[in-house]
Amino acid sequence: MNLIARNLDTGRVIADRVSVASRHFERAVGLLGRSHLDAGEGLWITPCNGVHTWFMRFPIDVLALDKSGVVVDAVSTMKPWRIRLPKPGAYSVLELSAGRLLEVETKVGDRVLIENPR
Repeated sequence: MNLIARNLDTGRVIADRVSVASRHFERAVGLLGRSHLDAGEGLWITPCNGVHTWFMRFPIDVLALDKSGVVVDAVSTMKPWRIRLPKPGAYSVLELSAGRLLEVETKVGDRVLIENPR
């Protein structure tokens, strides 16, 4: 099932093809094995409060969200072989194609809603 991530403060769609990784194995694998993310694609890892890009082949943008969807951390173009330590209050992470955060003007403090498009 693909979800939509929307910035409630700007009204902009962050990603319109968001997959969910909520089981232990899905969270552990994440984007490993992928060669890229297209613009509009994302992976919502929940629960999750920090990520790494070890063994990845491409950079990503990362949003850490609290339980109510407020952005508590935002990283643009996180390169492979990096780690982003957990941030206080982070409950889930949305991984996006590199550069997407700048395109959709999303930053710390913004409210993000991840929902079923139906």
